[in-house]
Amino acid sequence: MILLISHGFGIREALENQTSLRWLADQFEHVPWVGCSLWDLIQPAFTFIVGVALPLSVKRRLEQGATQREVFRHVIWRAFFLIVLSNVLMNWNAPPPPRLQFINVLCQIAFGYVLCFGLMQLSFRGQAVAAAALMVFHHALFYLFPGPAGPFDPTGNIGAVLDKAILGYNYPGHYTTINFLGNAITILFGVWTGMLLHYRSAHGERMRMLAGCAAACFALGLILSSWIPMVKRLWLGSFTFFSAGWVLLAFLLCYWMIEVKGWRRWSFPAVVVGVNCIFIYSFSQLLHGWLSRGLGNFTGKFAFLGSAGAIAHNVTVLAVMWYLCYWLYQRKIFFKI
Repeated sequence: MILLISHGFGIREALENQTSLRWLADQFEHVPWVGCSLWDLIQPAFTFIVGVALPLSVKRRLEQGATQREVFRHVIWRAFFLIVLSNVLMNWNAPPPPRLQFINVLCQIAFGYVLCFGLMQLSFRGQAVAAAALMVFHHALFYLFPGPAGPFDPTGNIGAVLDKAILGYNYPGHYTTINFLGNAITILFGVWTGMLLHYRSAHGERMRMLAGCAAACFALGLILSSWIPMVKRLWLGSFTFFSAGWVLLAFLLCYWMIEVKGWRRWSFPAVVVGVNCIFIYSFSQLLHGWLSRGLGNFTGKFAFLGSAGAIAHNVTVLAVMWYLCYWLYQRKIFFKI
């Protein structure tokens, strides 16, 4: 979330004209179609953590006396609110008229959240079989209804055709609504990780499991990429596994530092943002431009630093947004759905 709301700390703007460091600048932008960059891993990480929290959240509500039906109603309410909030945020600064959309990360989480809650009612083996069937179904749609340039034609794939037919338009950047099918698998990986944290007590066992799963995901993603292109904008299987490998590796690193080594103080800035992630994400979507322009009027966007001024400016904007979260944190004000 910190990486997202800071616009990558301005690193892309600072380095995009430096040929020798263009590869680093490109890590802070989505790849045009096939491939994977650091920026492409933000949404998988975000949705994975939603999955990690899901079994822990459900368990807590059941322990507090809620029935399974009440938990299900709460899941539906959360999903509905996320879809509404997503459409408000996406249309707020957009030219009129407002358009219904389902591609924003909040909508994708909403669909995957409901789907994964349903899958959680099955045994682990049932969940695994259902996840495999879901992935096969997702890819079968592309292969059974190929576009003019093949199954994964950027403009003519089945996802684009469905969006045009149902919504009346296609999303910029060749994203498709049915991405949520692949995204749901990422959330489910998070659900299984949350279950691992709950049912296995030994740190070493947990870490070996996480490391093994990360390695398996890397291998599966790279193997599948020989037949299925690694396209985040369609959230295909190769991207699902490859991105999960990176997310699991990052999760393992954080787990080792915080739970095993006990190094917690460094994570405080992230905790402050994490407990109010809905607030700061919404603030960034609505008011980041306003805040950036306002601060820029006083700092001149640090133009005297040359290209490095972009980094100084974005870090300054981030610092103000972080302090807003800290102000809420100190007063125990947490925006939740």
